[in-house]
Amino acid sequence: MSYRQLTERQRYQISLLLSEKFSRLKTAERLDVAPSTISRELPRNSITSGCYEPSIAHLKTLRRCSEVLKDASAIKPK
Repeated sequence: MSYRQLTERQRYQISLLLSEKFSRLKTAERLDVAPSTISRELPRNSITSGCYEPSIAHLKTLRRCSEVLKDASAIKPK
């Protein structure tokens, strides 16, 4: 498996599978991603109550990406 970010659709699938009591490992297998991807996704993008909301998770990811791009553009080569 190569590195790739989760899509919004995959985040909705994660939410659905977790609500159906799938383990993180089985969820990863269903989505064809590494189990560590699911293990990182849940704490990183859950809301403060510990619930996983896929729409909020996706927005958090987009916000982090835009911040990284903004920081990278601020760095000017010498």
